Amino acid sequence: MEKQILSGMTLEELTAFTDSIQESKYRAKQLHNWIYLKSVSSFEEMTDISKKTREKIAELALITDIKIKDKQISTDGTIKYLLEFPDGNCVETVLMRFDNRANLTACVSSQVGCACNCKFCATAKLGFIRNLTPREIVEQVLTIQRDTGLKVTNIVFMGQGEPLLNLDNVLKAIDIFNKDFVIGIRRLTVSTCGIIPQINRLAQLDFQPTLAISLHAPNHELREELMPVEKKYPIDELMNALKNYVGNTGRRITIEYTLIKGFNDTVECAKELAKLLIGLKANINLIIYNPNDKDDFEKPDKISVQKFKYILEQSGKKVTIRLERGSDIDAACGQLSNKYKN
Repeated sequence: MEKQILSGMTLEELTAFTDSIQESKYRAKQLHNWIYLKSVSSFEEMTDISKKTREKIAELALITDIKIKDKQISTDGTIKYLLEFPDGNCVETVLMRFDNRANLTACVSSQVGCACNCKFCATAKLGFIRNLTPREIVEQVLTIQRDTGLKVTNIVFMGQGEPLLNLDNVLKAIDIFNKDFVIGIRRLTVSTCGIIPQINRLAQLDFQPTLAISLHAPNHELREELMPVEKKYPIDELMNALKNYVGNTGRRITIEYTLIKGFNDTVECAKELAKLLIGLKANINLIIYNPNDKDDFEKPDKISVQKFKYILEQSGKKVTIRLERGSDIDAACGQLSNKYKN
Protein backbone atom coordinates (compact mmCIF):
# COMPACT_ATOMS: atom_id res chain seq x y z
CA MET A 1 0.00 0.00 0.00
CA GLU A 2 1.29 3.46 -0.92
CA LYS A 3 2.21 5.53 2.11
CA GLN A 4 0.26 8.72 2.77
CA ILE A 5 2.11 12.05 2.89
CA LEU A 6 1.14 13.99 6.01
CA SER A 7 2.70 17.38 5.21
CA GLY A 8 0.12 19.58 3.53
CA MET A 9 -2.82 17.87 5.23
CA THR A 10 -5.24 20.09 7.15
CA LEU A 11 -6.28 19.13 10.68
CA GLU A 12 -9.49 17.68 9.24
CA GLU A 13 -7.50 15.55 6.78
CA LEU A 14 -5.11 14.41 9.51
CA THR A 15 -8.14 13.47 11.63
CA ALA A 16 -9.49 11.37 8.75
CA PHE A 17 -6.08 9.66 8.57
CA THR A 18 -5.95 8.88 12.29
CA ASP A 19 -9.56 7.65 12.16
CA SER A 20 -8.58 5.27 9.34
CA ILE A 21 -5.85 3.70 11.49
CA GLN A 22 -8.01 3.57 14.64
CA GLU A 23 -6.22 6.39 16.42
CA SER A 24 -7.90 9.25 18.29
CA LYS A 25 -8.65 12.80 17.15
CA TYR A 26 -6.15 13.94 19.78
CA ARG A 27 -3.47 12.02 17.88
CA ALA A 28 -4.32 14.07 14.78
CA LYS A 29 -3.79 17.28 16.79
CA GLN A 30 -0.41 15.99 17.96
CA LEU A 31 0.67 15.23 14.39
CA HIS A 32 -0.59 18.62 13.26
CA ASN A 33 1.42 20.40 15.95
CA TRP A 34 4.63 18.52 15.18
CA ILE A 35 4.37 19.04 11.41
CA TYR A 36 3.32 22.71 11.26
CA LEU A 37 4.44 24.37 14.48
CA LYS A 38 7.58 22.35 15.23
CA SER A 39 8.51 21.38 11.65
CA VAL A 40 9.93 17.97 12.48
CA SER A 41 11.52 15.82 9.78
CA SER A 42 10.98 12.40 11.40
CA PHE A 43 8.40 10.59 13.50
CA GLU A 44 11.11 9.81 16.08
CA GLU A 45 11.11 13.51 17.05
CA MET A 46 7.43 13.35 18.08
CA THR A 47 8.31 12.64 21.70
CA ASP A 48 4.81 12.96 23.19
CA ILE A 49 3.59 10.04 21.05
CA SER A 50 4.46 6.53 22.23
CA LYS A 51 7.18 4.62 20.36
CA LYS A 52 4.71 1.89 19.42
CA THR A 53 2.29 4.41 17.87
CA ARG A 54 5.10 6.24 16.07
CA GLU A 55 6.25 2.96 14.52
CA LYS A 56 2.67 2.18 13.49
CA ILE A 57 2.28 5.59 11.79
CA ALA A 58 5.69 5.31 10.12
CA GLU A 59 4.62 2.04 8.47
CA LEU A 60 1.64 3.80 6.86
CA ALA A 61 2.81 7.37 6.25
CA LEU A 62 5.68 9.71 5.42
CA ILE A 63 6.12 13.26 6.65
CA THR A 64 7.36 14.34 3.22
CA ASP A 65 8.59 12.93 -0.09
CA ILE A 66 10.29 16.13 -1.32
CA LYS A 67 14.09 16.31 -1.41
CA ILE A 68 16.55 19.20 -1.24
CA LYS A 69 18.54 18.74 -4.44
CA ASP A 70 20.70 21.81 -3.94
CA LYS A 71 21.13 24.58 -1.36
CA GLN A 72 23.05 27.83 -1.71
CA ILE A 73 23.70 30.46 0.95
CA SER A 74 24.33 34.08 -0.03
CA THR A 75 26.78 36.41 1.67
CA ASP A 76 23.73 38.39 2.87
CA GLY A 77 22.20 35.31 4.58
CA THR A 78 19.63 34.54 1.88
CA ILE A 79 19.19 30.80 1.30
CA LYS A 80 18.05 29.33 -2.02
CA TYR A 81 16.74 25.78 -2.22
CA LEU A 82 16.32 23.65 -5.31
CA LEU A 83 13.58 21.19 -4.37
CA GLU A 84 12.90 17.97 -6.24
CA PHE A 85 9.48 16.31 -6.41
CA PRO A 86 8.95 12.56 -6.87
CA ASP A 87 8.22 13.06 -10.61
CA GLY A 88 11.70 14.55 -11.09
CA ASN A 89 10.51 18.15 -11.56
CA CYS A 90 12.18 20.87 -9.52
CA VAL A 91 11.40 24.37 -8.25
CA GLU A 92 13.38 26.98 -6.38
CA THR A 93 12.27 28.61 -3.14
CA VAL A 94 14.10 31.30 -1.19
CA LEU A 95 14.40 32.31 2.48
CA MET A 96 15.16 36.01 2.91
CA ARG A 97 16.48 37.51 6.13
CA PHE A 98 16.91 41.21 6.87
CA ASP A 99 19.36 42.40 9.52
CA ASN A 100 17.08 45.07 10.99
CA ARG A 101 13.84 43.06 10.94
CA ALA A 102 12.50 40.09 12.89
CA ASN A 103 10.59 38.89 9.82
CA LEU A 104 11.69 35.79 7.93
CA THR A 105 10.22 35.80 4.44
CA ALA A 106 9.80 32.75 2.23
CA CYS A 107 9.53 33.39 -1.51
CA VAL A 108 7.60 30.41 -2.86
CA SER A 109 6.92 29.07 -6.35
CA SER A 110 3.43 28.25 -7.63
CA GLN A 111 4.31 26.46 -10.89
CA VAL A 112 7.13 24.43 -12.40
CA GLY A 113 8.30 26.93 -15.00
CA CYS A 114 6.04 29.71 -16.28
CA ALA A 115 3.99 30.43 -19.39
CA CYS A 116 4.06 34.25 -19.17
CA ASN A 117 7.48 34.71 -20.83
CA CYS A 118 8.38 38.10 -19.31
CA LYS A 119 11.57 39.15 -21.07
CA PHE A 120 13.61 40.04 -17.97
CA CYS A 121 12.80 36.83 -16.03
CA ALA A 122 15.02 33.73 -16.08
CA THR A 123 12.11 31.46 -15.11
CA ALA A 124 10.37 32.36 -18.38
CA LYS A 125 13.06 30.51 -20.33
CA LEU A 126 12.03 27.24 -18.67
CA GLY A 127 8.59 27.39 -20.29
CA PHE A 128 5.52 26.06 -18.49
CA ILE A 129 5.73 22.48 -17.23
CA ARG A 130 2.93 22.06 -14.68
CA ASN A 131 1.06 23.58 -11.76
CA LEU A 132 2.09 22.83 -8.20
CA THR A 133 -0.40 21.20 -5.85
CA PRO A 134 -1.30 22.91 -2.56
CA ARG A 135 0.88 20.38 -0.75
CA GLU A 136 3.87 21.10 -3.01
CA ILE A 137 3.48 24.82 -2.31
CA VAL A 138 3.17 24.28 1.45
CA GLU A 139 6.13 21.87 1.45
CA GLN A 140 8.44 24.67 0.32
CA VAL A 141 7.93 26.53 3.60
CA LEU A 142 8.02 23.34 5.68
CA THR A 143 11.34 22.39 4.04
CA ILE A 144 12.82 25.78 4.97
CA GLN A 145 11.62 25.44 8.57
CA ARG A 146 12.87 21.85 8.92
CA ASP A 147 16.26 22.72 7.45
CA THR A 148 16.90 25.93 9.38
CA GLY A 149 14.93 25.41 12.60
CA LEU A 150 13.49 28.89 12.01
CA LYS A 151 9.84 29.96 11.84
CA VAL A 152 8.78 31.70 8.62
CA THR A 153 6.69 34.80 9.39
CA ASN A 154 5.91 36.13 5.90
CA ILE A 155 5.23 34.41 2.57
CA VAL A 156 5.38 35.96 -0.87
CA PHE A 157 4.21 34.16 -4.02
CA MET A 158 7.00 35.74 -6.07
CA GLY A 159 8.96 32.63 -7.00
CA GLN A 160 8.60 30.63 -10.17
CA GLY A 161 5.28 30.67 -12.02
CA GLU A 162 2.22 32.94 -12.27
CA PRO A 163 0.12 32.34 -9.11
CA LEU A 164 -3.16 33.48 -10.66
CA LEU A 165 -2.86 30.83 -13.38
CA ASN A 166 -2.90 28.25 -10.56
CA LEU A 167 -5.33 30.15 -8.37
CA ASP A 168 -7.37 27.30 -6.87
CA ASN A 169 -4.26 25.53 -5.59
CA VAL A 170 -2.69 28.81 -4.45
CA LEU A 171 -5.82 29.70 -2.46
CA LYS A 172 -5.83 26.28 -0.77
CA ALA A 173 -2.15 26.76 0.15
CA ILE A 174 -2.89 30.25 1.49
CA ASP A 175 -5.66 28.81 3.66
CA ILE A 176 -3.20 26.27 5.11
CA PHE A 177 -0.56 28.96 5.70
CA ASN A 178 -3.16 31.09 7.47
CA LYS A 179 -4.90 28.43 9.58
CA ASP A 180 -2.31 25.69 10.06
CA PHE A 181 0.93 27.72 10.13
CA VAL A 182 -0.90 30.56 11.94
CA ILE A 183 0.47 33.23 9.59
CA GLY A 184 -1.76 36.32 9.36
CA ILE A 185 -3.44 36.93 6.01
CA ARG A 186 -1.77 40.35 5.75
CA ARG A 187 1.60 38.62 5.88
CA LEU A 188 0.78 36.64 2.74
CA THR A 189 1.42 38.35 -0.61
CA VAL A 190 0.45 37.17 -4.08
CA SER A 191 2.23 38.76 -7.04
CA THR A 192 0.73 38.63 -10.53
CA CYS A 193 1.64 39.97 -13.94
CA GLY A 194 -2.02 40.99 -14.32
CA ILE A 195 -4.46 38.14 -15.05
CA ILE A 196 -7.60 40.28 -14.99
CA PRO A 197 -10.34 37.61 -14.60
CA GLN A 198 -8.56 36.17 -11.58
CA ILE A 199 -7.97 39.61 -10.04
CA ASN A 200 -11.73 40.14 -10.35
CA ARG A 201 -12.28 36.77 -8.67
CA LEU A 202 -9.94 37.68 -5.80
CA ALA A 203 -11.91 40.89 -5.28
CA GLN A 204 -15.01 38.82 -4.42
CA LEU A 205 -13.38 36.63 -1.74
CA ASP A 206 -14.04 36.99 1.98
CA PHE A 207 -10.31 37.08 2.69
CA GLN A 208 -7.62 38.67 0.59
CA PRO A 209 -3.88 38.23 0.79
CA THR A 210 -1.89 41.34 -0.10
CA LEU A 211 -2.00 41.79 -3.88
CA ALA A 212 1.13 42.87 -5.77
CA ILE A 213 1.08 43.74 -9.46
CA SER A 214 4.14 43.25 -11.67
CA LEU A 215 3.69 46.34 -13.84
CA HIS A 216 7.23 47.23 -14.99
CA ALA A 217 6.15 49.82 -17.59
CA PRO A 218 3.95 52.95 -17.63
CA ASN A 219 2.24 52.39 -20.99
CA HIS A 220 0.96 49.73 -23.36
CA GLU A 221 3.80 49.91 -25.90
CA LEU A 222 6.69 49.54 -23.44
CA ARG A 223 4.90 46.89 -21.39
CA GLU A 224 4.14 44.83 -24.49
CA GLU A 225 7.86 44.73 -25.27
CA LEU A 226 8.61 43.33 -21.83
CA MET A 227 5.53 41.27 -21.03
CA PRO A 228 3.50 39.28 -23.59
CA VAL A 229 0.57 39.22 -21.13
CA GLU A 230 -0.03 42.84 -22.16
CA LYS A 231 -1.44 41.64 -25.48
CA LYS A 232 -4.25 39.77 -23.72
CA TYR A 233 -4.74 42.05 -20.71
CA PRO A 234 -3.83 45.64 -21.70
CA ILE A 235 -2.65 48.08 -19.07
CA ASP A 236 -5.75 50.33 -19.23
CA GLU A 237 -8.03 47.35 -18.58
CA LEU A 238 -5.69 46.21 -15.80
CA MET A 239 -5.93 49.62 -14.10
CA ASN A 240 -9.74 49.39 -14.18
CA ALA A 241 -9.59 45.92 -12.61
CA LEU A 242 -7.26 47.18 -9.87
CA LYS A 243 -9.52 50.11 -9.05
CA ASN A 244 -12.43 47.69 -8.86
CA TYR A 245 -10.38 45.44 -6.57
CA VAL A 246 -9.54 48.31 -4.22
CA GLY A 247 -13.16 49.47 -4.29
CA ASN A 248 -14.47 46.01 -3.36
CA THR A 249 -11.88 45.14 -0.73
CA GLY A 250 -10.64 48.44 0.65
CA ARG A 251 -7.15 46.91 0.51
CA ARG A 252 -4.13 48.84 -0.70
CA ILE A 253 -2.18 47.08 -3.45
CA THR A 254 1.52 47.09 -4.27
CA ILE A 255 2.80 48.11 -7.70
CA GLU A 256 6.07 46.38 -8.56
CA TYR A 257 8.25 48.13 -11.10
CA THR A 258 11.59 46.76 -12.24
CA LEU A 259 13.91 49.54 -13.37
CA ILE A 260 15.94 48.63 -16.47
CA LYS A 261 18.68 50.94 -17.72
CA GLY A 262 17.70 52.99 -20.78
CA PHE A 263 14.39 51.23 -21.14
CA ASN A 264 11.90 52.19 -18.45
CA ASP A 265 13.96 54.23 -15.95
CA THR A 266 13.67 57.67 -17.53
CA VAL A 267 12.16 60.83 -16.05
CA GLU A 268 9.44 60.64 -18.71
CA CYS A 269 8.54 57.09 -17.63
CA ALA A 270 8.35 58.18 -14.00
CA LYS A 271 5.98 61.04 -14.83
CA GLU A 272 3.84 58.76 -16.99
CA LEU A 273 3.68 56.14 -14.23
CA ALA A 274 2.69 58.75 -11.65
CA LYS A 275 -0.14 59.88 -13.94
CA LEU A 276 -1.26 56.30 -14.59
CA LEU A 277 -1.59 55.59 -10.86
CA ILE A 278 -3.62 58.68 -9.96
CA GLY A 279 -6.69 57.62 -7.99
CA LEU A 280 -5.36 54.11 -7.24
CA LYS A 281 -4.83 53.19 -3.58
CA ALA A 282 -1.35 51.72 -3.97
CA ASN A 283 2.22 51.72 -2.75
CA ILE A 284 5.07 51.44 -5.25
CA ASN A 285 7.97 49.04 -4.86
CA LEU A 286 10.87 49.79 -7.20
CA ILE A 287 13.07 46.81 -8.06
CA ILE A 288 16.58 47.26 -9.41
CA TYR A 289 16.95 44.94 -12.39
CA ASN A 290 18.91 41.81 -11.46
CA PRO A 291 21.07 40.56 -14.34
CA ASN A 292 20.76 37.00 -15.59
CA ASP A 293 22.39 35.19 -18.49
CA LYS A 294 19.10 34.93 -20.40
CA ASP A 295 18.86 38.55 -21.65
CA ASP A 296 20.89 41.70 -22.43
CA PHE A 297 19.28 44.18 -20.03
CA GLU A 298 21.38 46.26 -17.62
CA LYS A 299 21.03 47.69 -14.13
CA PRO A 300 20.10 51.40 -13.94
CA ASP A 301 22.51 53.84 -12.30
CA LYS A 302 21.82 55.14 -8.79
CA ILE A 303 21.00 58.68 -9.93
CA SER A 304 18.29 57.44 -12.31
CA VAL A 305 16.79 55.33 -9.53
CA GLN A 306 16.67 58.23 -7.07
CA LYS A 307 15.17 60.61 -9.67
CA PHE A 308 12.51 58.03 -10.51
CA LYS A 309 11.67 57.56 -6.82
CA TYR A 310 11.51 61.32 -6.16
CA ILE A 311 9.08 61.97 -9.03
CA LEU A 312 6.74 59.23 -7.82
CA GLU A 313 6.90 60.49 -4.25
CA GLN A 314 5.95 63.97 -5.42
CA SER A 315 2.70 62.43 -6.70
CA GLY A 316 1.81 61.46 -3.11
CA LYS A 317 2.56 57.73 -3.29
CA LYS A 318 4.63 55.80 -0.78
CA VAL A 319 7.66 54.52 -2.70
CA THR A 320 10.23 51.97 -1.55
CA ILE A 321 13.26 50.47 -3.26
CA ARG A 322 13.40 46.71 -2.77
CA LEU A 323 16.52 45.54 -0.99
CA GLU A 324 18.53 43.26 -3.22
CA ARG A 325 18.85 39.84 -1.61
CA GLY A 326 20.76 36.80 -2.83
CA SER A 327 21.92 38.09 -6.21
CA ASP A 328 25.30 36.35 -5.76
CA ILE A 329 23.48 32.98 -5.79
CA ASP A 330 20.93 33.95 -8.46
CA ALA A 331 18.18 34.14 -5.84
CA ALA A 332 17.04 37.73 -6.48
CA CYS A 333 13.91 38.83 -8.35
CA GLY A 334 13.89 37.48 -11.89
CA GLN A 335 16.87 35.15 -11.43
CA LEU A 336 15.23 31.82 -10.50
CA SER A 337 16.05 29.32 -13.21
CA ASN A 338 16.49 25.87 -11.55
CA LYS A 339 20.23 26.02 -12.13
CA TYR A 340 21.91 23.10 -10.38
CA LYS A 341 25.43 23.52 -9.05
CA ASN A 342 26.97 20.21 -7.98
